[in-house]
Parts: sequence; structure tokens; C-alpha cells
Amino acid sequence: MGEMREEFMQAEIEDKFIKSSTKMLESFKLLTVIIPVYNEESTIAEVIEKVSAVELPLEKEIIVVDDGSTDGTTEILQAKTESKIVFYFTPVNIGKGAAVRIGLKLAKGDIILIQDADLELDPNEYKMLLQPILEGKTQIVNGSRFLRSENKVPIVRRLANFFLTATTNQFYGLNLTDVATAYKVFTKEVAQSLRLKSNGFEIECEFIAQASRENFKIVEVPVSYRPRTKFEGKKIGWKDGVKTFWTLCKYRLEKRKVLKEKFLGKDVY
Repeated sequence: MGEMREEFMQAEIEDKFIKSSTKMLESFKLLTVIIPVYNEESTIAEVIEKVSAVELPLEKEIIVVDDGSTDGTTEILQAKTESKIVFYFTPVNIGKGAAVRIGLKLAKGDIILIQDADLELDPNEYKMLLQPILEGKTQIVNGSRFLRSENKVPIVRRLANFFLTATTNQFYGLNLTDVATAYKVFTKEVAQSLRLKSNGFEIECEFIAQASRENFKIVEVPVSYRPRTKFEGKKIGWKDGVKTFWTLCKYRLEKRKVLKEKFLGKDVY
């Protein structure tokens, strides 16, 4: 019964996607998928294969930024011959945020999607993630792991994300459920409007903070999630949480300063 219900929901999503995408194809012709990767030799080939296999009415550009991998990931990527994939290699590890920013500089797409290389998130859900943008409802979609009850999120990770999400909502007047998710989809206009600076995992919340400051609407959609352990290669730790909290505070203080100076009649731009 559950499988039939899931198939029905998938068919409904497909139908909605076809209708919405037909209307918006004149505005959106190319999707850029940015894959930052660091030491993911066991999953990177499969991720690229899955992303390449997703069928969409948009053309697809894939940019893989290898962030100084030392485990064999680089060799796997260098052996690939796909002409439609752009590969960029940094000589040393500089962080996920820096890798994403490199990808954004190379991106040519009308819509941009960030895809982690660890298979915790499923590329087969791209249509669901793109749908709100193609329907003209928003310019930013955030994939939420907590809007799908069957996702098993480890308690420590769940509590950390709850704290960061609650802080973000309080600081920026939002109503999100998952600010630290890797699935962020946004238009070229958004990418050109933001000035991302983070080098590490804190870029997830920096993106939300800057988007909120620029008054972009953010829509969340539920996504599936297969969490990894440290043993399996999970890299984010408590220090990244501290950096993320500081990043949220920094942009909150900057926002207050801008509002104060505008109120006093000073042009800060």
C-alpha cells in the first residue's frame, strides 16, 4: 500500500513538473549542478552518474570542484572523459564554501543547484526541488530533511540543526525547518546578488542570511536523507557549528547597522 501511495505521489509530481516547466522554459534553459568534493572516492563516481542520468526539460551543466582531495578522488575525476562536465582542481583543501564559490564563478546556468558528493541526498528529487522556481513561486528552494518524517537524523545532528535553524528564524524573521541542508536551488539573479565569503560549511547559513537580507523568498520542500557516520566519511564537526553560529551573528549585526544608518539618512552603498 505504501509503495502504491509513493508511486502515485511521484506521478503527481511528474505531472505538475511537466505543466510548470512548460510555462517557464523560455526563462530557464540551463541548470548548473555544482558538486564540491573532498575525499569521496567511494561515492563521487556514483553521484556524477546519478546527476547525469536525471532527466529534465532543461539542459544540464555539471561542475565538479575537487577541493584538494588526497584519497584517490582526484584520480577518479581525472580519468573521466565526459565533455559536458567541467572539472576544477584546487591544489590544497580550502573548504566546502570556497569550492562552492569557485563553482558559482564558473556557472552559466539560469538555475543553480548545490549537490553534495556523499550520497546523503538523492539527485532523483531534482524535479521536486525545481518545481517551485519553475512555477514562479520563488527564486530560492531549500531542501528540508525534517519535513519528511521517515528520515532518520542522528540526535546530536538534529539538536545542532534545531539550534541553528531557530537562531536563523529569530534573527531574520524566517520560518524554516532546516538551514544546514546541502540542497539549495536558486536562480542566477540570486547568485549575482549575493556576496558569499565563507570557506567552510558555514556557507549554508551565510547563504540564508544574505538571501534574507536581500529579501528573497525561500521555499522549503521535503527531501529524503541517508545520514553517514564519521566512519563512513562524515566531515562536519562541532567547530563548524561554532563558525556557523558566528556567521549568523555577524550578518545579523551588519543588518542592524544598515537599518540604523538608513534610518539616520546615511547612504551606506
